[in-house]
Amino acid sequence: MGFLLLVYRVKALPAQIGEEQHVMSCPNTSTHSHPAAFLLVGIPGLQEAQFWIAFPFCIMYVIAVLGNVIVLFIIYTERSLHEPMYLFLAMLAITNLVLSTSTLPKMLSIFWLGSREIGFHACLTQMFFVHTFSSVESGVLMAMALDRYVAICCPLRHSSILSVPAIVTMGSLVLARGVLLVSPFSLLVRRLPFCQRCLISHSYCDHMAVVKLVCGDATVSVIYGLFVALMVVGVDVFIISVSYAMILRAILRLLFMDTRLKAFSTCASHLCVILAFYIPGLFTFLAHRFGHNIPHHVHILVANLYLLVPPMLNPIVYGMQTKQIRDRVLRIF
Repeated sequence: MGFLLLVYRVKALPAQIGEEQHVMSCPNTSTHSHPAAFLLVGIPGLQEAQFWIAFPFCIMYVIAVLGNVIVLFIIYTERSLHEPMYLFLAMLAITNLVLSTSTLPKMLSIFWLGSREIGFHACLTQMFFVHTFSSVESGVLMAMALDRYVAICCPLRHSSILSVPAIVTMGSLVLARGVLLVSPFSLLVRRLPFCQRCLISHSYCDHMAVVKLVCGDATVSVIYGLFVALMVVGVDVFIISVSYAMILRAILRLLFMDTRLKAFSTCASHLCVILAFYIPGLFTFLAHRFGHNIPHHVHILVANLYLLVPPMLNPIVYGMQTKQIRDRVLRIF
């Protein structure tokens, strides 16, 4: 869902930004067509509260890192967990670690230390990781939905259809899709001329927040962002919806209520993860496209939480729902 953020129109910086209103020229201006560095505002309109906002952000980040590392450790050390669902969960944990770590350390340095400057190439690198691994997470959730479909609708063929080589191939294709589709973002931005303004009204280098500073025609970059959003989120959500529609039909055909409840429980954790990932992204997309009366700082807060809440919740949800992981965690602690 992260790619839906690529197509909104970033609003002008609100007047309450204060002393940053006069910052119009970039520090260390490069001789090339792009600035040497950008300045990240953080959360526009909440600069005075950012110091305190950083504390819950830091706590969520620590929980996300510890939770996903523990999940990876348990899956790696427990041979009984080397099954499709847990291998996909390991992919999801790795994606969550990369996605949160690519933004939160810099975000915390902005909130606590006032270190707002980020180099041009560092900004493009952050943009690449944010949008690539948002695409990868969407793809992994789609693959997990297919796994649940095969497990419930074709249980006798589950191990043959979703063998380890098949899972590795699916993970490689999801990663390759993200890299190939997102790489042109940085290439297109590098070729565009920038104005002397370098103030990014965001907490991290979002694609369209950077494109807003371009002086030339950025239509190609905007249209390509929309294309990627449709190719990634549109396709993944469609496959997830079809998979769960067929799962629901199969469950309702079961004769016994306890069997239905058991089948529902195998999907409950995955559904929670899907909702935690897509709902904030959908809210952000709709708010930026249609919610013009919603304060800009609300948009940025939701965009920040979108990159932090799913990585924090995923290991907690799966830890509570999966007996093997829960028991191993209890033994460790």
